[in-house]
This record gives sequence, C-alpha cells and structure tokens, in this order.
Amino acid sequence: MRTGTRRRLFGTDGIRGIAGEAPLDATTIYSTGLAIGHSLHGKPGAKVILGRDTRESSAWIAAMLLAGVRETGVGVASAGIVPTPAVAFLARAHGFDAGVVISASHNPWRDNGIKLFGPDGFKLPDAIELGIENEIHRHAEDAVAPNPAKLPPVVDDPKLQEDYIQFLIDAVPGLSLSGLRIVADCANGSAAAVAPELFARLGADIPEKFRLINISPDGRNINDGCGALHPERVATEVTSRGFALGVTFDGDADRCMLSGAQNNIVNGDAILLMAARDLKERGLLTGDLVVATTMSNMGLEAALKRSGIRMLRAPVGDRYVLEQMQLHSAALGGEQSGHILFPHLATTGDGLLTALVVLDLLARTGSSIEELTADLKVFPQVIVNVKVRERRPLEGIPAVAARIRAAEEELKDAGRVVIRYSGTETLARVMIEAESDEAMRRHADAIADAIRDELGA
Repeated sequence: MRTGTRRRLFGTDGIRGIAGEAPLDATTIYSTGLAIGHSLHGKPGAKVILGRDTRESSAWIAAMLLAGVRETGVGVASAGIVPTPAVAFLARAHGFDAGVVISASHNPWRDNGIKLFGPDGFKLPDAIELGIENEIHRHAEDAVAPNPAKLPPVVDDPKLQEDYIQFLIDAVPGLSLSGLRIVADCANGSAAAVAPELFARLGADIPEKFRLINISPDGRNINDGCGALHPERVATEVTSRGFALGVTFDGDADRCMLSGAQNNIVNGDAILLMAARDLKERGLLTGDLVVATTMSNMGLEAALKRSGIRMLRAPVGDRYVLEQMQLHSAALGGEQSGHILFPHLATTGDGLLTALVVLDLLARTGSSIEELTADLKVFPQVIVNVKVRERRPLEGIPAVAARIRAAEEELKDAGRVVIRYSGTETLARVMIEAESDEAMRRHADAIADAIRDELGA
C-alpha cells in the first residue's frame, strides 16, 4: 500500500480478497476503519453498526476495523454473526450513521470482504465509496496497524440480533410453518446464527417436519459443498425424505435458492415469477414491472409477459438492479442467483426474508412450488467461468470479439449471449442461452476457449 500504483479497492460488492493479503491486510483494514470514522467525524454521537460472518478471519478483521473507527472517536456497536441484510436493517432501524459487514458472501473461507451501508440501510453510492477509498489510501501511507493478536475481542450485543429476528417475523404477519415439511441449508454461514431461533418461533420446530443442516460453522466450512452454490444437496434431501420444500442460503444469507419435492432446483428467476404474480394479484406490483438482470432466463420474460408483466434487465449486481427499481418505482427485482429485492419490506436483498415471503405465499395459496412455476419454460442456459490474469475489454480482443459475433449472428432471437467479468472474483463469465442445447454449448466453449487463450491465468 505504501508504494506503487494505487489499487482499486471497492468492487461491485465492497472490498474483497484473501484475508491477510492486500487489500485485506492489517494496514488497509485499519485504514478503512480510520476512513469510515473520519467520514463521520464532527457528527456528535456518531456510531457505526458492525456485523460479520463465520469465517475464521472475520473476528480479527472486525477487531482491526473497529480499532480504526474508534481511533477517530466514533462509537461502534457489534451485532455479532448476522446476515448482511441484518446490518442494513439495524443501521436504519436504530439510527446508526453507517453499517459495516465483514463477509465475502459466497466465496471460499480464505476470502473475506468489507461491505458498507449508509444510515438509510442502502449500500453506499459509488461516489461516496470512492471518497472513502481515497481516504483509505491516504491513511495507508502512514498508518501503523496494531498487532491483531493484541486487540481485544469484539463485544457483541445479542439484542441487535434479536431485533433482526423480530423484524423478519413481523414482515410476514400470521405466518405459521407448522404444517410445512422443510429442509433448510444454512451453508455454515451467517444464517446458522439466526435461522434456528427464527424458524422455531414460526412453528417449524418438529424434527419430523423440519430439518436444519450445515449449522455448525468451524471457520473454514462456510459454503463448502453446501448452501446456495450447491442447491442440489438440499434438492436430493427433500426428495429422499418426502419433504415439500428445500431452502438454501449463501454464506452471508443475502440470497436464497429453493428446491421442490421433485428434486427440482428453484432459482431466483422462478422466485421472481411467483412473487411478481402474487404482488400483481394483490395490486402491489407497481407499473406491472419486474427488474431482473442480463443473466435472467428468456423463459422468465416470456412467463411474465403472459401475466401482463413487463421485465426490465439491469447489469448483474444488486446495486444495479436497485438503481433501475428506484428509477422506475418497481416493487420487485432480483437476480437469478436468488438475490431478491422487496423494497416495501427491506432496503437490500435478504435470503431469510425471501424464504419467508415464498413460504407465506405457499401457505396462503395452498399451492406447491411446482404448481406456481408450472409454465416457466426455461431456455437451455450454460455459464462457463474462465479464470483470467487481467481484465482487458473483451470487445477489443479480435479473437474473442469474433467468437461473440458468430454466436450472436447464429442465435439471433432464439438465444442470448452475455459475456462479463465477475465483480467479486478474477473470472470472465460466459453465458449462452439458446433453444438448441448443441448450439449453446458449442458457442459457450468457443468463446471461453478464446478468452482462455488470450487472458487465461
């Protein structure tokens, strides 16, 4: 951090990297705390709310960041291990001046990250993040971080976690889960800290009817073959046990995937379809509009159209979905990955809230997931991830551009081609959607091979 070209810190979802290495080395983390504190300096009684996930690095990162914030005279309260959306809720509900989450979401345990929320519970605008980033770089030139081993442990306030659980219960008044047979996978992540209490209070406390799995985090098993990245595990268990529904969360529980009784995985597209039709029927779908992303399947767009609902596409990333929702006053938006936004209920995507909304829909209608999504005809879709050493504009690489043009010319209106860099990992993602499975895979492999030849790590 002290020499060389400044590295961009904030991506589409905060600062993220390998814990202990830049930009998540001790100096940068401490400097981040200083920058956050100085951004609030001068406001009497300023206070920050902090939350973290279950990675073994989260505790020391939280302590280091907290030391930086407190050095500026700003107070800090910790909610402990809670989902990312809990911090967004608590920041707004309790009048905190900022919210900070230590988490790398769906990434492996070695990774970690720092996400920031404003006092309104929304992620910070790019311009404010850039200002904080410049401040971090400035502090990192001279800051001397304390020894992590000598920092006192962060003291958590359990009442903050309890307040978040009560918020979730209040969001679906009257919901009882006593009649549903459910398997819920907490990914050994943040959901493991709140899901047992939440579901028990909603009536899902009978072992024969309710099963919680991956609720024993050890610091290294978060997202490890479980959770929203591996919904097939819950799908298999739901089918083998004769249950009605499976629910899976990612590491920080801001998204949710489902599975039905027929070993079928229900992703964010299907959740958007169910929720959109329900909101429309109740007169709550503003403008009969849903905001999805470039990754959402063409089948969702067709199914929504049959119900008189328009679909707008935003770039991938919940902040871009939210921008379009606010621009068009939309009541529903989300991503295929299960990150769903209900602005009348919360300021950010919340996997636990999404699960409760769907469970409430099932309870109110008496319908199954399969019945509510029966007409969703999914176009064959494949996503190929290519690890890259750098992020050059793909349209400027002749071999890659030529493969993309060939795919677009052949598929025309019978498919889609979406190529983008991941906002959180050093990957290029190649998504091809087509009526023909053969054409889909052929073009995906061709484009991925071209990227690999030019940029492969």
